[in-house]
Amino acid sequence: MKTTTFLTGPAGTGKTTRAVEHLRGLLREHVPANNILVMVPQQTLAQPYLDLLNDHALPASGKVEVVTLSGLALTTLNLFWPLLGERAGFARPTAPPIFLTIETAQYYLHRAIEPLLKQGYFDPSVVPITISVPRLMSQILDNLNKAALLGLSHTAVGQRLAESLPLEPSRRVALEHTQACVNQFREFCLSRNLMDYSLRIETFYQHLWPVPGIHEFLMGRYRHLIVDNIEEDNPFTHTVLKKWLPRAESALVVNDEDAGYRIFLGANWRTAHALAPLCREQIKLTDERAHAPDLADFAERLGQVLGANGERQTNKARDVRRAITFQSDRFYPQMIDWVVKRIEQLIIDGVPPSEIVVLSPFVSDALRFSFIQKMEQRGLPVRSHRPSRPLSDEPAAKTMLILARLAFPEWELLPEQFDVTLALSQAISDLDPVRANLLTQVVYHPTQARPPLSPPESGGDKRGGVLSSFGQVTGSARERITYQAGTKFDQLRDWLLQARHDKNEAVLDHFFSRLFGELLSQPGFGFHNQVGVGEIVANLVDSARKFRQVAARVPLQISADKPTFPTAEAINRDYLLMVEQDIFAAQYVRSWGVQEWESVLIAPATTFLMSNRPIEYQFWLDVGSSGWWERIAQPLTHPYVLAADWEVGRPWTDADEIATQNDRLYRLLIGLIRRCRRHIFIANAEIGEQGYEQRGKLLLTFQQMLRQIQREGLA
Repeated sequence: MKTTTFLTGPAGTGKTTRAVEHLRGLLREHVPANNILVMVPQQTLAQPYLDLLNDHALPASGKVEVVTLSGLALTTLNLFWPLLGERAGFARPTAPPIFLTIETAQYYLHRAIEPLLKQGYFDPSVVPITISVPRLMSQILDNLNKAALLGLSHTAVGQRLAESLPLEPSRRVALEHTQACVNQFREFCLSRNLMDYSLRIETFYQHLWPVPGIHEFLMGRYRHLIVDNIEEDNPFTHTVLKKWLPRAESALVVNDEDAGYRIFLGANWRTAHALAPLCREQIKLTDERAHAPDLADFAERLGQVLGANGERQTNKARDVRRAITFQSDRFYPQMIDWVVKRIEQLIIDGVPPSEIVVLSPFVSDALRFSFIQKMEQRGLPVRSHRPSRPLSDEPAAKTMLILARLAFPEWELLPEQFDVTLALSQAISDLDPVRANLLTQVVYHPTQARPPLSPPESGGDKRGGVLSSFGQVTGSARERITYQAGTKFDQLRDWLLQARHDKNEAVLDHFFSRLFGELLSQPGFGFHNQVGVGEIVANLVDSARKFRQVAARVPLQISADKPTFPTAEAINRDYLLMVEQDIFAAQYVRSWGVQEWESVLIAPATTFLMSNRPIEYQFWLDVGSSGWWERIAQPLTHPYVLAADWEVGRPWTDADEIATQNDRLYRLLIGLIRRCRRHIFIANAEIGEQGYEQRGKLLLTFQQMLRQIQREGLA
C-alpha cells in the first residue's frame, strides 16, 4: 500500500539511498514516470536520482521530473502565462516572460538602480557603509528573494529589517536607500517582462497557486512525490507541500537532522519539521554507517561543549583523539606546508586523492594560489571549487575575455598591456610571464586599431587588428621570445583575425567555444589536457549564451510603439563589461558533480557539505579563524530577521547573535564529521592569513574539549 512517509535521520544513515530505491520501486511497479515528481532544494543534489534514471534496465514509461520547486514554478508560469500576465502587473502581457539567471539579474539590477546611484544613493558621506557594487546588488537581490519566500511584499522588506535591527539614523538611511532600489528594480522588471527569482516565486505564489484549477493540474499529474533534503529548502516550498502532501497518492519526504546549511539562501529547517505530522508514517534512521565510532564520539564531544545536547551518550571509555590529528604552527605558510606534506604521505600510502578534501571557512585567492602551487610543486593532483567565485577571477576565463577584446577592437574595449601579457602566458604553453611581457611590447599596438580589410589568407591586410605578426620581430627580442613561442603566437593571431572576419563569430559564446576547441585546447597551447580549464570555459560559454538569449529579447525603450532591441555588438560589449565587474557567478551543475578526477579538492566547508557525499580524510584549515563561527557581514539584509519564524518587530540582540552562531557552528561541524569515514586533520596558524593573532570560537571549543578529556583521566 502506498503511503506518505517522513524519513529523518543524521547524515550517513542511508536516507537518500532509500529514496532512490523508492523511486526504483515505483518505476518497477509500472507507475507512469510522468506521475512522479522528485524535488530537491538545489539541482546539484539531484544527481543520485538522475543516475538511477539513466539505468536502461528500468521500464520506459515517460519522464520523471527531477526539479527544484523554483524550476517547477518556472515551467508552470510558462504554461499558464496567457492567463496571468496582465493580472500580475506585467506591462507586456501578450509577450512571453523573460526568466533571468543570477548573472542577468545582477546586470539588469545595475541598469535599474544606476540612476539612483548617480543621484548619491549609498554615498559614504551620507551612509556609514562602504560596499562594492557587486555586494550591494547581491544584498538587494537577497532581500527580494527572502521577501518572496516569506510571502512578504517587496515594499515592506526594509521596514521589517528596521523594526528588528538596532540602527543609528544614518544606517536607517541605508535601509531606505535599499528599499528604494528594491522598488526600482521591481518596476523595471514588470515594465519589461523580466522575471528574476523573486518575481518568479511571487507570481507563482500569488497568481497561480491559489487558483483551484492549478492545484488540480499539478496534484493530478504528480501523484507520487519524493522530496529530498527538505531541511535545506525554504518556507515557500514547505507551504506548497502542506497542501500537496495530503492529496498525494504516495510521498517520501527526506529530512537530514542537524543540517540546514543554506539559511543564507532562505532555508528553514524548523518549517521543514512542521511537515512531519502531515505524513501518515514517520521513520527515524539511526545507523550512522558513513563514519567511524571515534568520529561519532568526537561529534558528540563538540556538541556538548557548544551546548547542543545529543541524544546518544558519549562513550567516555573511548579516547576521541584517535579520530583526529591536531597541528598548530606559528605562521600561515607553515600550516599549509604541514597539510601538503600529510596529503603527500596519505597518497604514498595508497589513499586515492579523490578521497581527500581540504576545507576552510573561506577559500581566498591567496590561500587557493598558495595551496595549489605547493601541491603542484610536489606533483600532487589538486582542484578547487568555489561556486560564488566570479568568472573573471578565473585565469582561463579572463584569458578568453581578453582575447575577445583583441579579436574585435571595433568594440573599443581594448585591454591593458598587463592583461595581454597575462592572456598570452596562459594561452601559449611554456611562455613564461617575462617572455610574454616582451612579446606583448613588440606585437601589441592598441593605438593602431583599424577596420579589417580582408581575411589574412586572401592576401589582404597582413597587420590587421591590434596585433602584429611575430615575423616582423627582429633582433634580440626574437631570440629571447623563441621561435616556437612566436610560431604559436602567430597561429593565435591568425585565428583571431579570421574570427574577426567571420560574422558568426561575433556571437561571443560561439567565439569562446571555437577558440577553445579549435586552438587553445590543442598541443602547444595553454589549455591542452587541462580538464579543470575545460570546465571553466564551458561555464563561460553557458554564461555568454544565456546572457545573449536574454538581452536580445529585452527592448531598449519600453515606451516606443515599435520597441527596438540591442544589436549583437552591443550585447557583446555589455557582456564583457558585466562579467568583468566581478559579479557573482551563476550556479553551474557540472562544477558540483562528483568528479571522476583523481585529485584532492580544496573548497569552502559549506560548499563541501552541500555536495552531500562522504569522504575518507578531511583537513580543516585555519581553525583559529573567526570565519568558522562569525556570520558574513551583510549590513543591508539579515538571514534570521527575514525568516518565516522570526517574530515581526522583535529586536535582534547580541544574545540572538551568539545563539545562532553557536547553532550554525554546531551544525557545520556535525555535518563535516558525519561525512568523514576515517580521520580528520585539524590545522591551526597562530598568526592568520592577514597577519593577526587568531583565537576563534572553533579553536577555543576544541581546546575546551581536550581539557574535559584530561579531567576525565583519558590523557
